Order: sequence, then structure tokens, then C-alpha cells
Amino acid sequence: MKKILGYFKPYKWQALLGPLFKLLEATFELLVPFVVAAIVDKGIPSADKGYIVRMCLLLGGFGLFGFVFAVAAQYFSARTAVGVSAGVRRDLFKKLQSLSYRDIDQMGEATMLTRMTSDIDKLQTGVNLFLRLFLRSPFIVFGAMVCAYIIDPASFGIFAGAIAVLALVVYAVMFACMPLYKKTQTKLDKVLLSTRENLSGARVLRAFCKEEDERKQFDERNEELTRGRKFVGGIAAITNPLTYVLVNIAIILLLWTGAMRVDSGRLSQGSVIALYNLMGQILIELIKLANLIVTVAKAAASGSRIETVLKMQSSLSLIDDETAGNKTEDFVVFDNVSLKYTDGADEALHGISFRVRRGETVGVIGGTGSGKTTLVNLIPHFYDVTEGQVCVDGKDTRCKGLQSYLRERIGVVPQKAKLFKGTIRENLLWGRANATDEDLYTALKIAQAEEFVKEKGGLDAPVEQGGKNFSGGQKQRLTIARALVRNPDILILDDSSSALDYATDAALRSAVRELKTTVFIVSQRTSSVRDADQIVVLDDGKAVGIGTHDELMKTCEVYREIYFSQYQDEQGGRAV
Repeated sequence: MKKILGYFKPYKWQALLGPLFKLLEATFELLVPFVVAAIVDKGIPSADKGYIVRMCLLLGGFGLFGFVFAVAAQYFSARTAVGVSAGVRRDLFKKLQSLSYRDIDQMGEATMLTRMTSDIDKLQTGVNLFLRLFLRSPFIVFGAMVCAYIIDPASFGIFAGAIAVLALVVYAVMFACMPLYKKTQTKLDKVLLSTRENLSGARVLRAFCKEEDERKQFDERNEELTRGRKFVGGIAAITNPLTYVLVNIAIILLLWTGAMRVDSGRLSQGSVIALYNLMGQILIELIKLANLIVTVAKAAASGSRIETVLKMQSSLSLIDDETAGNKTEDFVVFDNVSLKYTDGADEALHGISFRVRRGETVGVIGGTGSGKTTLVNLIPHFYDVTEGQVCVDGKDTRCKGLQSYLRERIGVVPQKAKLFKGTIRENLLWGRANATDEDLYTALKIAQAEEFVKEKGGLDAPVEQGGKNFSGGQKQRLTIARALVRNPDILILDDSSSALDYATDAALRSAVRELKTTVFIVSQRTSSVRDADQIVVLDDGKAVGIGTHDELMKTCEVYREIYFSQYQDEQGGRAV
């Protein structure tokens, strides 16, 4: 939790003032039994109404000041808790954004969402309650012991014994609950994963009539989470009844011994009442402390999970070679590149080597799972190579000095078109924030999207979450336009025209060629890549052919099979 503690630094004064005001409030509470004892022992026997009124006004003053201090303590504690959780949430989101695709794949979206929501909420609640009670409750408990010793040293043993036993109970509960809360949060990850998959894949589930199977799986995971929470909740719930029982036993002993001492004249009635009030305060504070322990245990478990993510370092490696590099005709170079997604896994790519000149168009084609997307994801350094190197403009993509260039000067159109809630303009400006309307319409025209955008109402037409109000082809063209707005040096089209008809696809490719941008086209269609300056044919992660369409038709069996599977004859007739 050391990393989490660093977030308290901007709120150190608030974190100190909150407990301090709680201690002031607690001090007035500890003085109340002495005033009550004075009223019983002095004011009532002598029927001194003036004395009783003065003591009652003093109690009212204690209550008023206690209220003011309690409100101040709550304000500073809440401000600290909210500020700390906001800082953690900000850095956690930043950390998640910095992780590599490999890290994100291994962690899972459901786990990341749990960290950002449930875990941070529990941390905030724990911090707030901790600042209010971590000093107040022990202060009142041990302060009551001291006050009891001042009033009647003979009763001190009952207070000390009760508190020792109660401390043991609270510690045992906390020790048992801490690991169990971590396990229940892990089970919550699984429930959120089921929920997310069902919401995002609702159409697929219904198409295959899998609703009942998914309900059963969700019910199993939900039941497992419920059982886990009931179990740990049952252990935590033992604290309150045990506290009541132990304190009430102590009260019975206190009243019994106090009555005998009053009867013998060694203790006043007011002192017994004061001791009873002090024991009552201990009971209330120990119940609060028990709840605090449970809440802090949850917060500590969540904080530990958050800290694990904050300590993560991106698996992407960076090298210190920040030399400018020579401007050569070979703009992009793959030099004997191999890649494994995880240690011990089979190679997704093996021994890939080819060179691309500035302004060339490269087609990447192959069967499903052949490594096409993996290949182009190496250019913007989304993954690390296992062997070899990928160079852009004469520099290894792992160079620190090249990272901002890769992100800013490469336009990536992912395989799955993704739009964000807002307007068409807001989505396109992701490509370049200072782009003018003329720039946006130019990109839309090249992407063959200008016509339907105008039909939708122009650049300020709304975009629903995930682009639900657009067809698949429209979403693909908008994501292409978003990448083109950047005026990229390298444009990567990862099977981004799969939802387009052949005429629109041809018009798009023709418009892109006019840009004189270095283009990588990943496609299942030979028609999309046949005019490329060179085509890389992948099969099971290996480059089985590199060349032009005509060259590959003569030398590459895999390319010929793909081509003939899509056309009726060798001459490139009508597509089947």
C-alpha cells in the first residue's frame, strides 16, 4: 500500500485535520460522564437548581462544540477520501492506457473495469471512515479506561480485561477477512466478464439461441460470488454480537461490583453512573471500530489490487538509441522478425523480412489466423518483436525518440470499426484536433463517406455509442476518414473494407493511391491488394511469398489458391 499512501501528500493537512477534530469531539464526550456524576452527587442531593442548570448548560455546550468539530472532521475526511480516490483513478486510467496490447489481453477488460469502479469505490469509503475513526475510537476506548481509573481504580481491571478480549476478537476477524475479501473481488471480476460479454454479444447469443446457457453460466458465477460474500460477511457479522455480549458482561460485572462498593460507602452513586456511561461509550466505539475494521479490510484488499496494476510496467521494451537515423529509400523494414504473444507459446510470426519504400502500397494477405493483423501491429509498436527488428525511417520502432512519431504520424484503421458517442466531427477530430472543416470533408471524400455524412446531417450529426446508428460499411468509412484526417506518413488499413461493396472498395483504393502515402492494406480479398507495389502472403505466421500480383501468380501456390477461390477463372473474371 506504499504507492497508495503517496496520493495523500496533496491532502496531508486535510488528512491531519480530520482526525484532529474527531479527537476534540471525543474529548468532550469523555467529559460528559464527569458532569453527570457531579449532578447526581452534588446537585440532586442538595437540590441546588442553579448548579444543575449550570451543569446542563455545560453539557449543551459540549454537545454544540462536539457537533461543530464532527462536521469539520467529516468535511476534511471526505475531501481527503474523494481527492485520493480521484488521484488513484486518474493514474490508474493513465496506467491502463500505457499498457501494451499484450498486457491488456492478459489482464482482461472485466478486471480493469473492476479496478476502476468497485475497487476504487471501496478504497474511497475505507479512507473516509478510517480518517474519522482510526484515532477517535481507540482514543475513547483507552480514554474511558483512564477516566475509569481516575473515578475508581478498583474498576480499572474490568475495563482492561474487556478491552483486551475485544481487541483479540477484532484482530481475529480482520485476520480472517482480509484474504477472503480479495477472493470475492476476483469472483466479482468473473461476474462482470459475463455481464460484459452478454451485453456486447447480445445479437450473437440470440442468433444461436444461447441465452439459457449464458443465464446458467451467469447464475453459477453470481452464486459463487454470493456464497463467497455470505461467508466472509458471516465472519465479519460475528464481531457485533460478540462485542455486545462481552461489553454487556463487563457492564454486569461493573454494576455488581459498583453496587457493593456503593453499599459499603466506598463509591458514590454518581461514580457508578459515570462508569456505566464510560462502558457504554466503549461499547459504541468498539462497534464502530469493528465496522471500521471490516470496511478497511475491504479497502485494503481493493487497494492492494489497484496497487498491483499501478506497479505494472508495460511489456513493451524501449531502447536508448535516439539517433535520427538516415533517410533512406527503405522507409519501413522488417528484418527477420519473429513474435510470440506469451512465453512458451507458438510463434505468431516467424522470420519475416521485407523492405518498403516511402510512398509504396503493401498488401498483406493470407488465411484466417495467418498473422496479418499481428504483422501490421508491429509497425506502430503495439507489440514487441521476439527476434529481429522493425525499422521506420531508419530507426528501430523500439527507440524512445520514435514513440511519439509512431503514434502521431501513423494512421491506424483497426479490423473492428470503433466509433465513440458524440458527433461525427468529434470522432474525426481524434485524427487531428486542429483540423478544419475543409480537412474533415477532404478525408471523408477520400474515404467515400462524404455523401452519407451529408445525408445524416453533416459533421455535427450524432453518433451513438459504438456507432450503432451507422451501418457496418459506414462505420468502416468513418474510421478510415478519422485516420486520413491525420495526414499520416503511414496508413494501415487492417481489413477495414470488408463491409464495403467492390465498387466502393475500388474507389477507396484509387483515392488512397493519390495520397502518395505509404499504405499497408490487410485484406482477405485479392482484389483489394492486387494493385499494390508488393504483396506479402502469410501462411501460419510465415511469409510464403513476397512480390507483385503477377509475380505471385507465377511463384506462390498459396496466393494462387486464394485468388482462384475468389474468381471463376485465371483471367480475373467476375467474383464468386
